[in-house]
Amino acid sequence: QLQLMESGGGLVQPGESLRLSCVATRTSARLETMGWYRQAPGTEREMVATTSNWGKQTVYQDALKDRISISRDDNTVNLQMNSLKPEDTAVYYCFARHQGTNYWGQGTQVTISS
Repeated sequence: QLQLMESGGGLVQPGESLRLSCVATRTSARLETMGWYRQAPGTEREMVATTSNWGKQTVYQDALKDRISISRDDNTVNLQMNSLKPEDTAVYYCFARHQGTNYWGQGTQVTISS
């Protein structure tokens, strides 16, 4: 069964940067879509950024697109986040979709606080 392993979360101060990484394991297929979602306490999970069509198409959440960048290398997807704000605090989930099936990582906590 495919697994998504996230890394890179943590506690940073406002204005700092953070890079999240996710690698898909237990699969030999190149996944169609990979990306990141996030969920803050008391809110619904929301899309942050995704790469589809095996990395040829990229979609960003409009409110974040000036501060984030997603990159893809085979079955690894990275999310670079800059100028972080307290409202970026959330659990960030790696996401993948392949042959009609969605996969989720366990999530990594990102906390922005001074």
